[in-house]
Amino acid sequence: MSSMSWIRGFNATVGRLAPDLVASKMHRAFLTPRDLPPRDWELPLLAEAERITLRFGLSALRWGQGPAVLLMHGWEGRPTQFTDLIRALVRAGYGVVALDGPAHGHSPGHEANVVLFARALLEAASELPPLRAVIGHSLGGAGALLATQLGLRTEALVTIAAPARILGALRRFAHFVGLPRQARARFVRMVEESAGMPAAQLDVDRYRLAFSGLVIHAEDDPMVPFAEARTIHDAWAQSRLLALEAGGHSKLLADPRLVNAILEVLGSADLNAAAGHRVGSATALAS
Repeated sequence: MSSMSWIRGFNATVGRLAPDLVASKMHRAFLTPRDLPPRDWELPLLAEAERITLRFGLSALRWGQGPAVLLMHGWEGRPTQFTDLIRALVRAGYGVVALDGPAHGHSPGHEANVVLFARALLEAASELPPLRAVIGHSLGGAGALLATQLGLRTEALVTIAAPARILGALRRFAHFVGLPRQARARFVRMVEESAGMPAAQLDVDRYRLAFSGLVIHAEDDPMVPFAEARTIHDAWAQSRLLALEAGGHSKLLADPRLVNAILEVLGSADLNAAAGHRVGSATALAS
């Protein structure tokens, strides 16, 4: 029996008898990322980076000079997963800052969630020049969307393989690990308490997205369904949707079509900035 089969069996059985116990274990697992080392192909770019520490201890890597582009990786991810994109951005004349998310890499913390990712982006933005673009992968994309509702300002935003509804992501995880109904409800409530925000409020349909952007997703993503991208795109009037037929959840980061589409969006943002039409974001969640 595989370890995941054992976990599902344990949760399904014990979760009916002691739902709080099982929910607490899965809550800790859901919010505690593993420290995964960079792959060999990431090491050359890592060696070229400048390590910086922001005011409240958040760690980041920096490359190049020019208009600022801020990157945020996904769950258990790393800045150097964006290797192909970072190299293209630097060649195009941008200064790139890629964060280690909370509890990831060199950044402090033991737990991470979408609200902490959003606050990390806000912290970074407060110490950087005006942002030409923010680009987030997976949880980083969800965090970037939320950050715009909390005051983040950027010329353009790009989400890659991002979930549209955090409540949906919680339910998918609970189903994956075999939580029965009562344990599932307690698990969601525990995550909400840790995040300090109701999961239902973390829904792109509730957001005001008054800026241009790009939604990128692979149709064969096994972790975040492609339908999430369509939901984001439908809720975001000024967005463009790039659907890739293959690329999974992370391999699409190296797809040349992704890189080219992002450079096109940044080119449009450059024109807007030159014309003096700085766009703002909402400062509060939609009611």
